[in-house]
Amino acid sequence: MSATDIDPSAPILEVRNLVKEFPIKSKGVVRRTVGSVQAVSGVDFAIRPGHTLGLVGESGCGKTTTSRAILHLQPANSGQVLFQGRDVTRMSRTELRRMRRDMQIVFQDPYASLNPRITVSEIIAEPLKIHGLYEPDGRAQVADLMARVGLNPEHGNRYPHEFSGGQRQRIGIARALALKPKVLVLDEPVSALDVSIQAGVINLLEDLQDELGLAYLFVAHDLSVVRHIADEVAVMYLGKIVEIAQTTELFEHSQHPYTKALISAIPIPDPRRERERERILVEGDVPSPADPPSGCRFRTRCPLRPTLPEGDQARCSGEEPTLIGRGRGDAHRVACHFAGAND
Repeated sequence: MSATDIDPSAPILEVRNLVKEFPIKSKGVVRRTVGSVQAVSGVDFAIRPGHTLGLVGESGCGKTTTSRAILHLQPANSGQVLFQGRDVTRMSRTELRRMRRDMQIVFQDPYASLNPRITVSEIIAEPLKIHGLYEPDGRAQVADLMARVGLNPEHGNRYPHEFSGGQRQRIGIARALALKPKVLVLDEPVSALDVSIQAGVINLLEDLQDELGLAYLFVAHDLSVVRHIADEVAVMYLGKIVEIAQTTELFEHSQHPYTKALISAIPIPDPRRERERERILVEGDVPSPADPPSGCRFRTRCPLRPTLPEGDQARCSGEEPTLIGRGRGDAHRVACHFAGAND
């Protein structure tokens, strides 16, 4: 499919009912499968060219597993991942190799994701060489990529340990851009960086998106960062998306109790307002993904459930909510039987 065949209004990446489970093995010499960890349980979303979807939630909710399953780094058990209409989960190894030129990932830890034994120039050139795209003037290609992400091309002969954390993340971004991808999966790319450095990397990503028309899946747990960069936000809890909406709509009219609790935890820079505002607290620990609660997975920690009549509480326990449009159209979908009940 050529660039002229791509409909800018159509999703470039669609995820449909994605499921990823990890087996639990028994101890002993003969290790049998005795259960499974439900890391991702029926996730659906879509991303259009030039747009950013923020995927947020607590640690262990399945965000990173979702991102890796999309790229087939951890193949899904079931579901579909459609890149420009083609199902990634059914591609052959040869087709996957070609697809990886169009879908790249930037990892969370900028140091662990870089080979410490080779220079930065070699790191950035590596994908070009693997895919046979390293031109005779390959050094100029690498220098251009370094300059594009705000690094000094003259420092290409240095090793990763000679750069700061923010610079190492820029190296990872340059490596991801080397193959001129259409989609970047950003797995918490600024969570390991200082706040001031985070801003520089976020601004770089926004500039690159405007310049190159990239689509981003931005995985994060910091909603204040996601609010700045994302066009749409999907909130994930225990392997499922519980709410998805346009960014402004989600932050101003959130309906799921879990989303409301996450937003209420964002600090307000005004000390007086911070002291006076009402916080929504989520108590207790996240249930085990190997044995999730029946019905609504959030019900064991939900601050709304104790305020409901007994019959409604029973519905939370016995009936799993589906992700459907709630009052503001299909663009704002919520998986809660009583979404917005106390608004």
